[in-house]
Amino acid sequence: MTNAVEWGALALAALNAVPGALGAWRWRRNENSRAFWVALRIGQVAAIVFAAAVGVLAATGRNSTEGLFYLYALLPLAVGFVAEQLRVLSAQTILDRCDLASAQAVGELPASEQQEIVAAIVRREMGVMTLSALVVVFLALRAAETAHGF
Repeated sequence: MTNAVEWGALALAALNAVPGALGAWRWRRNENSRAFWVALRIGQVAAIVFAAAVGVLAATGRNSTEGLFYLYALLPLAVGFVAEQLRVLSAQTILDRCDLASAQAVGELPASEQQEIVAAIVRREMGVMTLSALVVVFLALRAAETAHGF
C-alpha cells in the first residue's frame, strides 16, 4: 500500500525525469531549450518542497522505519547544490580551453566566435544539469522504495 510520502517521492522523480529526458535529447541534438531550464527549476523546487515536507513529518514525530529514507530524501538538495557549482565551473572550463581570461573577453571576439563559445558553454551546462536531474530521479525512486512507516 502506498502512502503520501511515497507518492511525493514518485512525483519528485517524475518532475525530474522531464528535464532529464528533455535535456538528454536536446544535448544530443546540440540544441538549447528554454523548456529544459524551466522544467529543471521546477524539479529543483520540487526537491526542496519534498525535503521540507519530510522535515515537517520528522519534526511532528512521523518517522520512516527505514533510516536510509532520509538519505534518499535529502540528497537531492545536495545534488542540486553541487550541480550548480559544477555548472559555473563548466563555463570557466570552456573559457580556459579557448584561452579567454573572462566572459568579457568573449565580447571582444567576432560575432560567430561569440555564438560558438556561448553555445559550447550552454551545452556543457545543460549536460551537467541533465545528469543532476537524472541522479535526483534515481534518489527519489529509492526514497519511494524506503518510505515505510509513515
